[in-house]
Amino acid sequence: MRIIDFHNHLGRHAEFMADDEINRFLKIMDASGIDQACINCIYHYSGDHREGNNYVSEIVKKYPDRFIGVAYVSPLYPEEVIDELNRAFDVLNLKYLKIYPNYLQKPVNDPSYFPIFEWGNSREIVIMCHASYIFDEPPYTRPKLFVELAKRFNKIKWVLAHSGNMKQGQIEAVSAAKQCNNIFLETASSWGEHGTIEYLVSEAGEDKILYGSDMPLLDARNQIGRIITANISNSAKQKILGENTAKLLNL
Repeated sequence: MRIIDFHNHLGRHAEFMADDEINRFLKIMDASGIDQACINCIYHYSGDHREGNNYVSEIVKKYPDRFIGVAYVSPLYPEEVIDELNRAFDVLNLKYLKIYPNYLQKPVNDPSYFPIFEWGNSREIVIMCHASYIFDEPPYTRPKLFVELAKRFNKIKWVLAHSGNMKQGQIEAVSAAKQCNNIFLETASSWGEHGTIEYLVSEAGEDKILYGSDMPLLDARNQIGRIITANISNSAKQKILGENTAKLLNL
C-alpha cells in the first residue's frame, strides 16, 4: 500500500527548532515507510506566499515521486491573493491549499478570508487549516467554526488539521465532521490523549480520517505509530494511511 503523509512543512521555525533539511526529511520518511509527503511553506516565507509556493514547487520538481505540493496564501495581502491562487494551482500545479489564521490573528471565519474561500469553492479544491481548541488560545481555529464555513462553501473539502488536539477540541471536530460531509479530520497531534485514533474512527468514520505528521514540528515516526498500533481494523489503517488522501486529492 502507498502511505501518504498529508501534513508537512518546508521552511525554518527556530522557536520550535524546526528545519527543512531535505535529506533528513527523506531519511525519516524512509524510516517510517512513508511513500509521499504533502508539503507546504508557511514558516520561513510566512509574509511572502509567492516565494513559499515557489520553494514548494522546486522541491516537488526535484523529488516528484516523494513530495506533493501544497499552496499557501495569506489574506494579509488581499490584492495578491487571487492571482497567487491561480498561479499556484494552474502554473505550479499544487494540489490543495493550506491556510493559517493564527498569523492573521483573526478567526478562520473572518470575512477577510471569504475571497479565498469563494475562489476555492468555485474550483472545488481541498483546504487544510489548523484546527485546535483550548490548547491554542485565543481560539482562532476552534473546530465548531468550520461548520458554518463548510455549509456556506460546500464545494470545498475542508481538512481540520490536528482534529481539535485536546479532548474537547476532538469532540468538536468529530461533531463538525458528522454535520458536514465535506469536513475531514487529520491525525497529527502534539497532545497525547489516549484512544484518540480509535475515537476519531468510531465517531467520525474511517473514510474521513487522514494520516498526517506535521513534520518537522513533530516526528513522523511516532505520529505514524499512533495509527499502526491503534485498535482499529487493518482496512481502516490502510484508508487512513493513504487511501483516503489519494481519493480526496484524486491522485
